[in-house]
Amino acid sequence: MRILWGFLSGLVFGLGLVISGMADPAKVLNFLDLAGSWDPSLALVMGGATVTAFIGYRLVWRRPSPVLDQTFDIPKSRSIDRPLVTGAALFGIGWGIGGFCPGPAWTALPLLAPGTLIFLPAMLVGLWGGARIKSSGLLDTKGAAT
Repeated sequence: MRILWGFLSGLVFGLGLVISGMADPAKVLNFLDLAGSWDPSLALVMGGATVTAFIGYRLVWRRPSPVLDQTFDIPKSRSIDRPLVTGAALFGIGWGIGGFCPGPAWTALPLLAPGTLIFLPAMLVGLWGGARIKSSGLLDTKGAAT
């Protein structure tokens, strides 16, 4: 049952990305181009998502547990450390260069655009490499090289 709900949630998310035009990297790149053909629609989509998430969290936190699990899976750490900042910076740089973040990249895959066909494998290699570095112990818990 959990797999079905996960699939349906992903499907709704993906449809939202396609309907809002966020699967088009030009939409993102135009949002970042303040001096050229600036397109504010990404800000409107993010604003709508923020309001939806705010309301959703207020409703969910009233429950004693999630519908499909025993407990909420909440990160324990609240610290802002080097791995977090480095990962966020790499994500932002990749988003600015490619015009994709992971969700829209997956939804754009059926279009077989060359940018998608380059970005998605590169993203997967980066995720794999990051997981390998993290699990190998090359970085300690504070993000410093050992």
